[in-house]
Amino acid sequence: MLNILYFGDNRHFSTAFHRAKALERIGHRILLYHNPEEALPGYFKSSVMSAVNFRSGYRLVQPAIQGELKKILQSGIKPDIIWVDNGEFFGEKCLQILKQFNCPVILYSIDDPTGKRDGRRFDSFLAAIKLYDLIAVVRKETEDECKLLGAKNVLRVMRSYDEVAHAPYENADEIPASFKSEVAFIGTWMRNENRDEFLKVLIDAGISVSIWGDRWPKSQHFDLLKPFYRGPNLGGKDYIAAIQGAKICLGLLSKGNRDLHTTRSMEVPYAGGMLCAERTSEHIELYEDGKEAVFWNDAQECAALCKKLLAEKNIETIKNAGMKKVRDLKLGNEDICKLILEKGLSMAI
Repeated sequence: MLNILYFGDNRHFSTAFHRAKALERIGHRILLYHNPEEALPGYFKSSVMSAVNFRSGYRLVQPAIQGELKKILQSGIKPDIIWVDNGEFFGEKCLQILKQFNCPVILYSIDDPTGKRDGRRFDSFLAAIKLYDLIAVVRKETEDECKLLGAKNVLRVMRSYDEVAHAPYENADEIPASFKSEVAFIGTWMRNENRDEFLKVLIDAGISVSIWGDRWPKSQHFDLLKPFYRGPNLGGKDYIAAIQGAKICLGLLSKGNRDLHTTRSMEVPYAGGMLCAERTSEHIELYEDGKEAVFWNDAQECAALCKKLLAEKNIETIKNAGMKKVRDLKLGNEDICKLILEKGLSMAI
């Protein structure tokens, strides 16, 4: 059993929280679960200051974060390993404090810290990149760029579902009617990602699309989308209900984040949904097209594919095959966290 000092978003619907619980399930102990954002003084938590911090690479909060880390160091806590999830709050001086625990310090990043979509958001992290004993990332470009920036050791892993948080309903009849749909998209509206344009093509083709997610009223097409909008982002059993209760679940990638697969690529099949996503090299590597998931190249092909699937009535067969495949691939948090820990422990301090 390892004693782990864990830093990350501790909201129960966050993937960081899911990973922390997975670490516990595989037999380890979280000595302290610390959310760096919660430690900030109140004036840093306003929406204006949150935007300033995001755009300035969290430079202004470094003294406050460093002070909090020093308190933890002085508390006498003795971890065997330190897990930093995401790392945007931690600059070089923060890592210098963490290194005083004299144990491996690893980072898991589900984002694209070396990419351009989020501007200067990860400046503090990039300044500290050389001090981590291991950095685990989810895309090839990030792996290569972290190495070029001087990271000691980089491990590329696939994104993962959570074995408990994303488990499907044992009895699908228990799914509330409010979460049942023909075609579902669960995700946030993002500027310059054209998700609204994509869904507009499906709606114009006569497909009933159910949309759950934040910020959709900001879309220029919201007047058209509004009748299909069913509420903000989902978490917990509601999230599972919307996936399992849909005949088809759309998987839209973030081009700004250079995605070739996302967490939805794993969560949807594991939760009993049918993944209908963009045809990419990584999706094709994961699932057999037409049998374990279905893929398309553009919105027009997606619309035609949805119509065909809804008419042919073989959706349950594809759902079941996809669920079996993602389990066989062992891409749950427990397996991925175990791999990262084993690699992290093998690194010299």
